Amino acid sequence: MEDLREIARGIHPVILSEGGLGPALRTLARRAAIAVELDVPALGRLPEPVEVAAYYVVSEALTNATRHGRASVMRVAAGQRDGGLHLSIRDDGVGGADPARGSGLIGLRDRAEALGGSLKVSSPPGQGTLIVLRLPLPRR
Repeated sequence: MEDLREIARGIHPVILSEGGLGPALRTLARRAAIAVELDVPALGRLPEPVEVAAYYVVSEALTNATRHGRASVMRVAAGQRDGGLHLSIRDDGVGGADPARGSGLIGLRDRAEALGGSLKVSSPPGQGTLIVLRLPLPRR
């Protein structure tokens, strides 16, 4: 089962390819084991690498909040401003997430930086986790 999960992590869902980030995040929220509150306005289609990176950041954050953070709710807000996509992901879990301890957060930060963006994590013990993702968008 774990091998199948590893393979699946490298394949993004059809809804992301066909519908874009908004519909993909709504599907992810519906399937989640915890409540997910979305504030994701109509973003339109974004460049594929941006959509894929944003999707995987939310997916990994949801997995971590459920598996390790013992969260009951996650809030995801997305918007376009200052020439980029901004995502804020906050959970009400136990906190204590530390990218330096070899978590999947390192890979997410690397993915964001490869696109010229940034990923910041704040996770004080007992106060949940906040992940802020910024990815640049090409000028139109």
